[in-house]
Amino acid sequence: MTQGIYISAMTPLSGKTLVALGLTDTMFKRTDALGFFRPVFDGTSPEEDSVLQLMKRTFDLPDSRCRGAVSLERCREILASGEHDDLDSAAMAVYSEMALECDVIVVDGTDLLAHNAVTAEFDLNARLANNMGCSVAAVIGAHESGRVKDVLNAIDVTRTELRQAGCDIYAVIVNRADPEQAEQIRREAKPGNHNLPAYVIPEIPAISNPTVAELVDAQGYGTDFNSASLDRDIKAVKVAAMTAGNFLDQMADGDLVITPGDRTDVVSATLASSLAPTLPVPAGMLLTGGFRPAGAVGSLLGAAPFPVLTTERDTFTTAQAVAGTRGTLAGAHSRKIAAARGAWAEHVDSDELSGRLTLPRPVRRTPLRFLHELVESARADRKRIVLPEGDDPRILRAAELIHRRNFCDLTVLGDPETVRSLAQSEGIELDFDADGLDLVDFQHDDALREKYADEYVRLRSHKGVSKGQALERMMDGSYFGTMMVQMGDVDGMVSGAAHTTANTIRPALEFVKTREGVNIVSSVFFMLLADRVLVYGDCAVNPNPDEQQLADIALASAQTAREFGVDPRVAMLSYSTGGSGSGEDVERVRAATDLVRAADPDFEVEGPIQYDAAVDASIARSKLPGSHVAGQATVFVFPDLNTGNNTYKAVQQSAGAVAVGPVLQGLRKPVNDLSRGCTVDDIVNTVAITAIQAQTL
Repeated sequence: MTQGIYISAMTPLSGKTLVALGLTDTMFKRTDALGFFRPVFDGTSPEEDSVLQLMKRTFDLPDSRCRGAVSLERCREILASGEHDDLDSAAMAVYSEMALECDVIVVDGTDLLAHNAVTAEFDLNARLANNMGCSVAAVIGAHESGRVKDVLNAIDVTRTELRQAGCDIYAVIVNRADPEQAEQIRREAKPGNHNLPAYVIPEIPAISNPTVAELVDAQGYGTDFNSASLDRDIKAVKVAAMTAGNFLDQMADGDLVITPGDRTDVVSATLASSLAPTLPVPAGMLLTGGFRPAGAVGSLLGAAPFPVLTTERDTFTTAQAVAGTRGTLAGAHSRKIAAARGAWAEHVDSDELSGRLTLPRPVRRTPLRFLHELVESARADRKRIVLPEGDDPRILRAAELIHRRNFCDLTVLGDPETVRSLAQSEGIELDFDADGLDLVDFQHDDALREKYADEYVRLRSHKGVSKGQALERMMDGSYFGTMMVQMGDVDGMVSGAAHTTANTIRPALEFVKTREGVNIVSSVFFMLLADRVLVYGDCAVNPNPDEQQLADIALASAQTAREFGVDPRVAMLSYSTGGSGSGEDVERVRAATDLVRAADPDFEVEGPIQYDAAVDASIARSKLPGSHVAGQATVFVFPDLNTGNNTYKAVQQSAGAVAVGPVLQGLRKPVNDLSRGCTVDDIVNTVAITAIQAQTL
C-alpha cells in the first residue's frame, strides 16, 4: 500500500522547501518507487513550478511520479468561493494515479503565501491530507519568534490543531530557528503522543540570503554593465551614504553595496578594495538613480571582479526592495541545494524519521541512488581528504559543495592569495576559518616541509635521496599531499584534475606502498547502468598484467565492490568461454582464475569467459550451464589495459552509463586519481569514495 507524507506549513515563510527536499532525500534512499506531488502548483502548468522541477532534477523523477494538480491562481479562486470539491477531486485523482506506481509519495502542501488566508489554507491542507490518507509533517517557521517560549508554544498548538482536524501526525519540524536558541528548543520541546521528538533546524544564511542572480530575477535590475557571474551569495547589504574612507571600514566580504551611480568616490573605493588582497570583496554593486559612471570609472567597472547592477529607482526604495528579497531553494544552484541537504543531515535523524514508516527496501540501484549512498556512507564515519590542486577552479567549486553537504573534512593545498583570488573571481564561497575546511600553503610552510622531507629521506634512503632532494620533492603538491596521507595528518588524497595519472600515483608507489599480501596497485571503474552497478578492473593502471597480477586485480576488485555495496561475482574476461578456446592469452586468464580459486575456494569467480556469457543469462545457459557467475556477473576483470579502457569508454558512451573512477586499490592508504577532463561532480564523488576507503584502511 502506498504511504503518503503530507508536508504542511503552519506559519508563513517557514522554509518548507528545505523540509520537502530533506524528507524526499530521506525517502529516496529507502524506496525504489518514490513520488513527489504538489496539489497546488505555481505557474500555469506543473512544468513552470520551480519546486517540482527541483525535485525532478535532484532525484531524477519521471513525469509520472512528479506531478501537480491545480494552479495557485485556481486554488485562490476556490478558497475565495468556498467551493472545495473541484480542488479535492483534482488532487485525489492525481494522487490515486501516482499511487499505482509509487511506494511512498511526499506531498508538498500550499505555502501559506497570504497572511489573511492562513486558517483557510490550514483547513485545505488538513482536508487533503486526510482524503489522501497521508500522515502530516508539520513545519513551523521560528524566524519571527523572539522567545524560545513562543516556539515551544507553537509546537504544542500545532499538535493540538492537527489532532482536532483528525490528522495523523508524522513529524513536527521547527525550521529557521535562531541558531543560538535551536539547541534549547530541541531540548525543551515536549515529545508528541507517540513520544517522538520534534526536530529543529536553525536558520541557514547560505539558504535564506539571496544570491545576486535571485535578486536580479526578483527585482529586474540591469546586468549589462559587466559580465561577472551572478552566482554569488549576498551575506549582507550595505548602503553607502558616507564618505568612501568611512564606508570601506564598514564593508565586508560578500556585501551587496548599494550606492547612487554618481558616487564615483564610493564606486572607485569599492573597486580598489576588491583588487587588494587584504581588503574585502563585495558580492556585487547596485547603482541607483539611473546613473551610470562614464569615462575611466565606467571602464574600470566594466572589468570589475564582481557583478554591477543598475536601477532607475532611488536608493531608499531600492534598499527596501533588496531587504525584502529572500533566497529560495526552488530553482537554486547546486551550492544552496548542498547547504540544504547538509543542514538536514546534521539536524534530522533520517534513520529515526524514516523508521516511523514501514518502507519496502529498494532492490534496484540507479546511478542517482548509488551516488547518494556514497555521500551517506562517507558521512557515517567522517574523514579528512586533501586536495593538492587548489589552483584549479573545479577543485574549489567541488570543495564548496562538499563543505556545504558536510560529509567529510577537507584540506586544500595552494598559495592562499592565489586560492582566495580564484575563488572570489569564480564566485565560490570557501571559508577556510570554518570547521572542517583548511588551506595549507605547502610551498611556504617550512615546518611541514621539513617534517615531510625528513620522513621522505627516511623512507627513500635506500635510493640515496638527500635532504635537499626531499625538500624539492615537497614543493610538488602530489608529493606533499601524499606525505600528509602517509603520516596520518589526513586520511586520503584526491588529485589529477590538472596532472597525469603517473604524477598522482608515483609518490604513493614510492612510499605509501601496497597493502600486505597485495603485489600491485590497480584500479576499477564503477559503471552505473540504469538499474544496477557493475565494477570494471583494471582500466587505468596496468598495461599487460601477468596471471598473478590478474588474480590480484580480481581479488582487489571484489573487495572494492564489497566495500561499496556490490555483491561480487567475478568474471575473468577473455575471447573464449570455458574450454572452448586455447592460446597464450586464454591460458593466462585460466591460470589467473585457478590462482583466485586457490586463494579462496568459496570465491565466486568464472573464467575464462566472454562478456556476453558473463551478463546474459540465456547465453550463459548455453555456454556455461550450471555456473553461479555466468549470466549474473557484477565484477569484470579485463585481460589487459587496452581491452579494459576501451570497453569502459564504449559502454559509457554507447549505453549512457555513468563511469565513476578510476578508484585505486591495493595501497595501504587511499589515494585516488582524477581525469584531467573531470567535472565538479566527478571530484565530489571521488572524494566520497576516498573517504569511504579511509574508513576501512
